[in-house]
Amino acid sequence: MKWRYAVVSSDAGIADAIAGTLCSDASIETLRCASALELPVGLDGLVLVALHMQPQQACDLIQSLRREHPSTAVLAATAGLEAAQLAAMFDAGICDFVALPVVPQELLARVYRLQGASLPIQAPRSQAPSERLRCFVGNSPNFACQIAKLPVFAGCNAGVLITGETGTGKEVCAQAVHYLSKRADRPWVAVNCGAIPTELVEDELFGHVRGAYTTACATRQGLVREAEGGTLFLDDIDCLPLMAQSKLLRFLQEREYRPVGSNAVQRADVRVIAASNLQLAQLVASKQFRQDLYFRLNVLSLELPPLRERTQDDIRELALHFIERSSAQFERQVTGLSLAALQRLRCHPWPGNVRELQHVMERAVLLCKGPMIMASDIELGDRPAAAAPPKDSFQSAKASVVRQFERSFVEQLLAEHAGNVTHAALAAKKNRRAFFELMRKHSIEPQRFRVPVA
Repeated sequence: MKWRYAVVSSDAGIADAIAGTLCSDASIETLRCASALELPVGLDGLVLVALHMQPQQACDLIQSLRREHPSTAVLAATAGLEAAQLAAMFDAGICDFVALPVVPQELLARVYRLQGASLPIQAPRSQAPSERLRCFVGNSPNFACQIAKLPVFAGCNAGVLITGETGTGKEVCAQAVHYLSKRADRPWVAVNCGAIPTELVEDELFGHVRGAYTTACATRQGLVREAEGGTLFLDDIDCLPLMAQSKLLRFLQEREYRPVGSNAVQRADVRVIAASNLQLAQLVASKQFRQDLYFRLNVLSLELPPLRERTQDDIRELALHFIERSSAQFERQVTGLSLAALQRLRCHPWPGNVRELQHVMERAVLLCKGPMIMASDIELGDRPAAAAPPKDSFQSAKASVVRQFERSFVEQLLAEHAGNVTHAALAAKKNRRAFFELMRKHSIEPQRFRVPVA
C-alpha cells in the first residue's frame, strides 16, 4: 500500500498536530508512526519526521530512512538547532525542514513544494490550485479564483502586487507564492513600509557603508541584500515617500542599487512582492504614487475580496477552523459553535476581515465556559457610531433612520430564528403578511439566514 504522507514522531501531540494539518482534505492518506521501524516496506511518498533526539542520532535516523525507503522524501520538523546541525541533516538526506511548533501555512507550503518537485505523489496537473492550497479556507468564487492564481504566480519571477483591505490575508498569499516557488529555500524578508521613518527608507532597503553619516560606525547590509536569492515583501507599499519610490523603481528596472555613501553599484537577485490596502491607481491619479513604479509593480495582480463579500459558508468554515486551531493552541476543549453564535457572526460587517474573525474566535475559545461557543461568548465590539451632523431635511433624515431601523430589526429577527419568517413575525408581534411586506420593502431574502443542513 502506498501512503501519501507518513508522520514519524514519539510525541503523540506533535504527530496529531502535523497529521491534522495534512488531513484537512479527507482524500489524503496519512500514516502515523511512533518510530521509523513502524513504516511499511516499500513506502513511496513523503515522510515527515519530528526529531526529539541528539543531532547525531537524528542524522543516523535520516540516513536509515533514506536507505530503507529510497523513493521517499524526508521533511524534518525540528526546534532549536544551530545552522551546522541543520547542515548535517541536509547532508544526511532531508529535503527540507520546518520549525516546531508547526505553523500550518508554512508546513503545507513546504509539503506542496516538495510534492510538486519530483515525488511520485505529485498531484495531477488538472487538479485545481485551491485543492493544492488547502491552508486557504473558503470556497467563495471571488476568493477561490484569486487563490487559484498563486501556483501560477509561483512559477515565474515577475513582480506581484497584492491588494485588499486590511486583514484579508495579503501576506499569507505572498508567503504562499514564495514557498511554492523555486526560491523557497532562500530568504523570505518582509518589511512594513509604513513603519520605516521617511529619512531611513533608503538605508533600510539598501544599507550603508561605514562613514556614510555621523553615526554610521560600521557597514550595514540592507533588506535587499538580506533577501538575496529569495523574496522581498513590501507591505503597505503606498507609504513609501516619492523619493524612496524613485530609488525602488531603479532597483526594479536594473536590479542594481547603491548602499548609502557608496560609489559601488551592487546587483541583486531578488523577487519583489508588494501589497497595499489602498487602490494604487487612485493614488497615481492624485500624484501620491509614481505611475512608472505602479506599472513596474503591477505585472501580476491579486485582489483579495473583503470577508463581507464572501459567502456566509466561508464565515462558518473560517470560524470552525479558528476554533480548532485555538483550542489546540490554548489547550481548551472547545468543539463547536451554536446556531445563535453563527448567526451573530454572519450579521457582522467584519471591517477587520479574516484577521478580526480570527481574534474574535480566539477570544471566544478562551472565554467560553463549555465545549460549545454561545452567542454570549462572541464579543464583536459593534458599538453604534456617533451620529454625523445632519445634512438633509428633517423629513428625509427621519425617513433614512426609519429605513435603517426597519432593515436592522428584520434582519436581526431572521438571524435569531434561522430564516424562519413565521417565528420571526411572532417574535416581532406582527402579522406574517405585514412582516413579509417589510422584508420585500427592504429586499431581504430569508434564505441567507438559513443554516444549510449537513
